[in-house]
Amino acid sequence: MQQSTEARPYDDVKTTITETWREAWDTGTTDALDSLFAHDYVRVSANSGKERSAAETKTEISDIRAAFPDLTTTVDRILIEGDQGAIYWHSTGTFTQPLNDVPPTGQSVTTHGSNLITITDGRISREEVTWDAHELLADLGLKSLSSAFESYPEDVVTDDLSGEPSAESLKAFNRQFITGVTVVTTTDEDGKPRGLAVNSYNSISLDPPLVLVCVQKTSSTYPALFRSTHMGINIMSRNQRQTIGTFASKAADKFAELDWHSGAHGSPLIDDSAASIEVEIKERFQALTHTVFIGRVRSADASEDEPMIYKAGKFFDSQDLTAL
Repeated sequence: MQQSTEARPYDDVKTTITETWREAWDTGTTDALDSLFAHDYVRVSANSGKERSAAETKTEISDIRAAFPDLTTTVDRILIEGDQGAIYWHSTGTFTQPLNDVPPTGQSVTTHGSNLITITDGRISREEVTWDAHELLADLGLKSLSSAFESYPEDVVTDDLSGEPSAESLKAFNRQFITGVTVVTTTDEDGKPRGLAVNSYNSISLDPPLVLVCVQKTSSTYPALFRSTHMGINIMSRNQRQTIGTFASKAADKFAELDWHSGAHGSPLIDDSAASIEVEIKERFQALTHTVFIGRVRSADASEDEPMIYKAGKFFDSQDLTAL
């Protein structure tokens, strides 16, 4: 009888956890957690050490549920010993609405985690969690250097650059760096071609064939690009000054006066470019105001046309370069 008496409070707590999690995570009734959390409840991220109150935890749940309306969560196992316990769970859902500043991709995801809990007077007073929105984005293949939920996570440099170096010094440095000019292209949900001018392109490796581009989140093309599985990268030739002007503009249809064709995976590729590749997007790293897209090259084509050059805010013809 002694064992049964001691086990009953544990069973009550397990039942309350299972029921309130179902209400909060599956139906969005986050106030149900009030019956589970102690008045001084705190949720601690094992990765960043960041603490959240009960109210902040409810807000995070609501934000995630808004982005994943079909989200369902299953409590797989609960272990309790004394005033300590562990909750093991998994969730499935489809990313169909924005998650703060992250556009929806339409992808389905299964994510899982474990919560270490401290129980005080039958309620959870502390949770140490291995999972947060960072992990959810990672499970979707959307790696996060910054986050919709963390102002300054541990993996972002947050030094004040207003002193040394000064903003002008940094601009002066950037003006000395010469790049080519690309137009990154994709299609939106209606199949309409979209694109923007980008000079932050780099080859990562030849084996495997990986490249990256960096795109500002305020670009009108950004939501379509973020949702896409593939993108085209077109290196502008010396004869495409007017084309690059079109893509640097806010024209409603930037492809209206252009000759272009679809790549094997549907990416718009611009005719008469110095070179074009079609890329399968593999990673999306969020970096504050920009997203770094990393992709594997699936096709490549180059012409004999000389490329355009960009330096210090101006475009140059590369045909008459003098070899050192």
